[in-house]
Amino acid sequence: MAEKSFELEIVTPERSVYKGRAKSLVLPAADGLMGVLPNHAPIVAVLDIGPVKVEEEGGRVITLMVSDGFFEMADNKARILADVGEESGKIDIERAREAERRARERLSQRHKATDDDVDFARAERALQRALWRLSVAGKPTKIG
Repeated sequence: MAEKSFELEIVTPERSVYKGRAKSLVLPAADGLMGVLPNHAPIVAVLDIGPVKVEEEGGRVITLMVSDGFFEMADNKARILADVGEESGKIDIERAREAERRARERLSQRHKATDDDVDFARAERALQRALWRLSVAGKPTKIG
């Protein structure tokens, strides 16, 4: 008989962010959003920055923000190994807004940079992380 849920664990280098049973999962794979249901075929995928939506066995939906890492699933066990992972209700809004401000400031200075494309790329990723944190926390930034 096919299972109706699967084990899910979301881990960062610092801690376990989530552990439980899920009915469905949507995550930001490097090539777009990816949906996972019970009994999914074995898979490994690269993660991007974005929201993870977990529908638990009881029907509750949890939203988290993840950044960079890997997703793997085999034998009805899924694991997200991410550099960053935060539940929507635990995101520090002021810290995210400050990170957004700093990243935008660095990006506005690009025309003054000489060979510093590495700092520019880091600033772009920092901006993306900050914007996703704010979006997942329900505090999207007004652009413009």
